[in-house]
Formats: sequence, C-alpha cells, structure tokens
Amino acid sequence: MALTPDDVVTKQFQHVRFKEGFDPDEVDDFLDEIVVEWRKTIAENDELKAKVAALESGSAAPAAAPAPAAIEAAPVAAAAPEQNAPALESATAPAAASAGIIELAQRLHDEHVAEGIAQRDQLISEAQSQATSIVAEAEARGREELERLNKERGTLEARITELRNFERDYRTQLRSWMEGKLRDLETTSTTSGATPVSAIGL
Repeated sequence: MALTPDDVVTKQFQHVRFKEGFDPDEVDDFLDEIVVEWRKTIAENDELKAKVAALESGSAAPAAAPAPAAIEAAPVAAAAPEQNAPALESATAPAAASAGIIELAQRLHDEHVAEGIAQRDQLISEAQSQATSIVAEAEARGREELERLNKERGTLEARITELRNFERDYRTQLRSWMEGKLRDLETTSTTSGATPVSAIGL
C-alpha cells in the first residue's frame, strides 16, 4: 500500500476502554507502515543519487547505486547547473517528504497521548466528584433515618409510659373496688348474723 502524507493526516485510531489513549497495537502497526514507506523512499533516494552520480561522471546507465563515499566524492560541479537541478530536486524531494511524514506522525502521536492523558484526568475528576456526591447523599440519608428512628423511639417510650400509668391506675381502682365489695360483704354477713330468725321471716 502506497502511504501518503494525507493517509497520516486522516488516519483515525480506535479508542479503547479502560486504557489511556488509543489502541497501542493499531498505532504500532501504522508506524510500521510508515517505516516501510520511509525505507522505500530512502532506497529510491539512493537510486536517484546513483543516477545523478552516473550523469555527472558521463556514464549513460549506472549498474548499481554507488557507496555513500563515492557519491560524496563525485564532482558535482562537472555537469551544468541547468542539467543537474531537476535531478537534485527529485532526489531531495523524497527525503524531505519522508522527514515530514515522520515529524507529522510524531506530532500526531504526541497529540493522541496528550488527549488520552486529558481524558484520563477528566474521568478521574468526574469519578471523584461523583463519589463525593454519593457519600454526601448517603450521609444525609443516614442522618435523616437516625432522626426518624429517634423520634419513633421517643413516641413509643411515651406510649409505654402512658400504658404503664394506665395499668397502675386500673389496678389501684380495681383493688379499691374489690376491697369495698369485701367490706360490704362482711358488713352484710355481720348484720344478718345478729338478726333473729323470726325477724327475717324464717
């Protein structure tokens, strides 16, 4: 696949969950593609340099790319500037393009890392805020429930006291009533025992 600067600019990485930034495997694969294209560009650049050296030396068809030392030793000034300009421009263009691609890829990588860190910090901040809100709400509910239970306990204690007082008063009244009846019964027995039989009609 021929890689262009537009491919680097428009490349979209998939977001991953529970990790920072983008999928590392996808980023590594894309950078591998950039490296492959960069190596191709370097090879083409070497081939163009070989052609330039061959043109400068007067050979029509160079057999292979010369060594870097041979390229540096070639007499550049031997050929006319008008003839060498297009060849030199075509030789330096791929190198500049590859350098631009690497710089762009590095910038995109840095931007993605910064974006991932910002998202991580935002998620942590939101989680901490949510946790604080949940804890505060739980504490408020706990206080309200405790107050309700205290009120209910106070009401029940008052009711128990009322029932105990009622029981005490009822027992006192019942004892008084029974004692009164016993006294009446004793009085009746004593009175009937002192009366003659003829007086009661027997």
